[in-house]
Amino acid sequence: MSISVLPSGHLQYNECYSSVDKKEVLNTDSIAQAFAQSNAEGLFALACVKNDTSLSVSLKYWQDFACQYMTARCYNNATAQKLQSIPPDYESNDLLKNKPPMTGGEYLSAEIFHHLWHELDHWFCQQVNDSDESLDVFLKKHAPQWHQVGRVCFHLAENKNDEDYPFAFIATYVPKKSSQGKTQHKPLGNALQEYAGNENKKELIQLLEPINRASQNSSLIHDLVESGDIYSPLAWTTTEAYKFLTSVADYTDSGVIVRLPDWWRKRSRPQVSVTIGNASQNSFSADKLLDFNLDLVLGENKLTTEEMQLILSSDEGLMYLKGQWVEVDKNQIEQALDHWQSLEQELGEGVSFIEGMRLLAGTASDLKDKNIAQDQPWSFVHAGSGLNKILEKLRNPEHIKTIKPGKKLNASLRDYQTVGVNWLYELSQLGLGSCLADDMGLGKTIQIISLLLILKNKSKNKTNKSHRAPLSLLVLPASLLNNWKDELEKFAPSISPLFIHRSMMSKTELDELPNTELSGVYDLLVISYGTLMRQDWLLDKNWHLVILDEAQAIKNPNTRQTKQVKQLKAHARIALSGTPIENRLSDLWSLFDFICPGLLGNSSQFKQFIKSLESREKQQYAPLRELVSPYILRWLKTDKNIIDDLPEKTEIR
Repeated sequence: MSISVLPSGHLQYNECYSSVDKKEVLNTDSIAQAFAQSNAEGLFALACVKNDTSLSVSLKYWQDFACQYMTARCYNNATAQKLQSIPPDYESNDLLKNKPPMTGGEYLSAEIFHHLWHELDHWFCQQVNDSDESLDVFLKKHAPQWHQVGRVCFHLAENKNDEDYPFAFIATYVPKKSSQGKTQHKPLGNALQEYAGNENKKELIQLLEPINRASQNSSLIHDLVESGDIYSPLAWTTTEAYKFLTSVADYTDSGVIVRLPDWWRKRSRPQVSVTIGNASQNSFSADKLLDFNLDLVLGENKLTTEEMQLILSSDEGLMYLKGQWVEVDKNQIEQALDHWQSLEQELGEGVSFIEGMRLLAGTASDLKDKNIAQDQPWSFVHAGSGLNKILEKLRNPEHIKTIKPGKKLNASLRDYQTVGVNWLYELSQLGLGSCLADDMGLGKTIQIISLLLILKNKSKNKTNKSHRAPLSLLVLPASLLNNWKDELEKFAPSISPLFIHRSMMSKTELDELPNTELSGVYDLLVISYGTLMRQDWLLDKNWHLVILDEAQAIKNPNTRQTKQVKQLKAHARIALSGTPIENRLSDLWSLFDFICPGLLGNSSQFKQFIKSLESREKQQYAPLRELVSPYILRWLKTDKNIIDDLPEKTEIR
């Protein structure tokens, strides 16, 4: 089972059973029926699924989204008679970074998440309000694993006047009726008096039910309930406060409101800081070394040796350092330090470009899972000033300095096409591969032609009598030969191409090509995939650019055609494909094995890498997306910011 996204943003539930027996898959029928009704009902059904390991990655992704809504809903309107709408409570950037491979995933945007949230919110409010039941009763009937936040609240505050007991705890409750209609919190002990007597026993039990659930999940709350201390204000040590803080999720899941000091949400931690690529760079290769630096920091400040020793000699929990409370886990910090110091010794003079990109993406340098997860809170990796300037431009191509193809281009580029040309030029100058993945019809061809003109113009400033650009090779399906010929003649007649194909030259001319001087005579050689396999001499040339049109032709890494293409040598490689992933992630691997060899490892390494990502509880696909995103540029026809004069895209099954 999977979910695909239509251009409209509608979610479509798909059922496909192969090796998995439908009877072994939980909740299949209920989820399918719910999505048949509406997106909202389908998302609610997913949120009600519990401990179902058979969910596909796309279903799990949308289940997490629906659970974010249900969490926000359970924490809201605790005493309201009718449910009201609640604002979105999620990070759209995180959702976009972590989206798994799914059909139509490219259509997802912050606007679509916003629309789906409000669609689910409107449906849920209507269901509860029309039932004439309270939210608590509705949840017990239809989603028993979800609990409405009750009227009990745990408060933790600083007690700055006592060094030995620097924290204070109190449990409160909200009476059903408060004066002046305002929410007032009273000490929980008062509830024993307010609900005294057998006639109020049921209401008291209902009020204390969230505490009862919390005590089943937390030994700290269990002890407070057993001793009766839960009904009195308490002064706590840092150890007691930290034990409480690290179990907040158990309390909120039980339906208890928790109020904490503001600093805890954005709390500081001593972290191992790894900086890669401080020095400026003009070009890259797979083996090029980047500098690697290791520090222990608190926020943006480096820690002194004395401060580091103080942290490593402290107990686990909270420490007051540099005028603030910080979270300290000595074992985690030592483990992170040992890991990075060991890696630093292995690297010697520096980290290779490929290893550095993997570390920056949040995975291991060899794509294998390690004991130290790259996204864990006790260490972080970031690009140094030199490398960061380059990566910022590649990830935000609109900030790249504009280089125009000049008057030799018989066309006017749209704004997004100008951005694409500048991005292609920037990557090619750095010696890095790229994939231009625009939707069909958005002008990938004209962007490549503009790039070739820029290279030709740049060559005029050098000692080049013929004013020829460095010789590049374009490989494409034979059916596109005439199209490229027409486009080159129409838009850039100053570019001198040679079309290598039996339909465009004689057999004698083909046979003489290996002994013909081509540099300085032609700017571009154009050849079909089929002809390339019969012209081995092309593998001995060092091309400036090797460009693949319809690059999905190399998605199968085991074919002779793919192997031949990947043997071509070039300063930089460019792939043109409107579908960088057609069916499976191995398509993406094969594409990157051409444009950036080694970045995603070999085929078996990549498969293990994907398995390790899927086993993560959080940040599943973010490392893969971070790893490949600098080298992929994709414009969609559905993006009205790109072209606002196109009709709506329609899909018909």
